[in-house]
Amino acid sequence: MNKFNEENTKVKKDTHKYDCPSCGGNLSFDIESQSLICPYCSSSVQIEFENEEIIEYDIDSAMNDANTDWGDEQRTIKCENCGAETLVEAKNTSEFCAFCGSSHILKSDAERTIVPESLIPFKVTKESAQKEFKKWISKRYYAPKALKHQYKFDKLSGVYIPFWTYDSSTYSSYSAQKGTYYYVNVTKWEEVNGERKQVTKRERRTRWEYVAGDFAKDFDDILIPASNQVKEKLLKRLEPFNLNELVKYQPHYISGFISERYSINLDEGWSLAQTEIKADLRNSIQRKINGDTIRDLRISTHYEDIKFKHLLLPIWISAYTFKNKNYKFMINGQTGEVQGEAPISIWKVIFTILVLAGIAILIYFYMSNK
Repeated sequence: MNKFNEENTKVKKDTHKYDCPSCGGNLSFDIESQSLICPYCSSSVQIEFENEEIIEYDIDSAMNDANTDWGDEQRTIKCENCGAETLVEAKNTSEFCAFCGSSHILKSDAERTIVPESLIPFKVTKESAQKEFKKWISKRYYAPKALKHQYKFDKLSGVYIPFWTYDSSTYSSYSAQKGTYYYVNVTKWEEVNGERKQVTKRERRTRWEYVAGDFAKDFDDILIPASNQVKEKLLKRLEPFNLNELVKYQPHYISGFISERYSINLDEGWSLAQTEIKADLRNSIQRKINGDTIRDLRISTHYEDIKFKHLLLPIWISAYTFKNKNYKFMINGQTGEVQGEAPISIWKVIFTILVLAGIAILIYFYMSNK
């Protein structure tokens, strides 16, 4: 058995149904104590912390070696409305989709997928997330009152969102035209006040020279969302996550929460990571060339020692529909950072425009009568 399977088989061996030792109730992960708590008798069970290094795996052999057992008592559900696939405990039912708010939820016989290597457990409680959301929404002046006063917190779900991280060493060769600015005095005939005169002006010119060279750079933990249910820009605004707090994946941590299956696979994630790498390399090489301007920059990059991790990050998610349009709100389950999309009340916008127009008219009459 290779190292990848040896590491992940431990999850399967150590995974059991999370029954309370006192009353037999279903244990769930408690954020404040970072342990399993029984909601019926309040008994607690400590999660055995696996003090092991978070392993990064070679991308070329990953799909052949990957473990796909998420642990006992997990089943996949699929939303008919938005297509999101999430994993929940088999004994639980889902009344609505955490991503779009729809109640159209079905069981799904989905394909087996790579188990995450690690995760960051939730650190922000639901109550704290609600407080942070209230602060955030109170600052959305143009949001309708329906959002501020009729929103229901029972649709705030703790969801583990899948991510990939990628490492790679890069070696690039490049060539370009480097432009250096210089200035000359140019005398021209121009018409000034109806008369033709000679006018001397300074004009900028560019001196071009061919440059070429090599550039090496290592990249570590490029974080790529593996979900297509949430806008990437929205997820990016929730960053940063402190990846130093990653722990080895254990099903105990997701007990009582929802875990989304990745919808962006390993190869697709690597393509997205390469896009970020190429943009970074381009900026770095331009700085190295150090020209006033650069044209015809050509870069050829070779990638070596490509590694990846599959991980889950904690996010509180809420979705609701306003006038047939879906809006999402997210709270970083590690830091409490709030980001979201809010509808705009057209009446508030019109009112603001009228007020500003009124102020402008008053200023005009005041200045004209002064």
